Amino acid sequence: MSKSICVAVFVSALIAARVLAAQGVLVDAAADKVIKKFEAATCDQLKAQKGEPPSEKEKIALDLLRDDPKARVAFVDKIAAPVLNKMFECSMIP
Repeated sequence: MSKSICVAVFVSALIAARVLAAQGVLVDAAADKVIKKFEAATCDQLKAQKGEPPSEKEKIALDLLRDDPKARVAFVDKIAAPVLNKMFECSMIP
């Protein structure tokens, strides 16, 4: 392989790595926001919010999670315990 092709491949790999890292940061930020929302809310607030439609930002985040299985796994792994514990405390899980 010529040197210019190696450089192009290397640069492409760096760009891809930055995109994946940025996406990971976004998933972490979204997960942190969900966790904080559940920790700060009362049971009555959570029950009232349950029936509300998602905001535009939430719809975009949900689409990302639907389209990217790795991002979805990372998100669910981070929020599962704190969110489910709060839902259990609030009798939102049968």
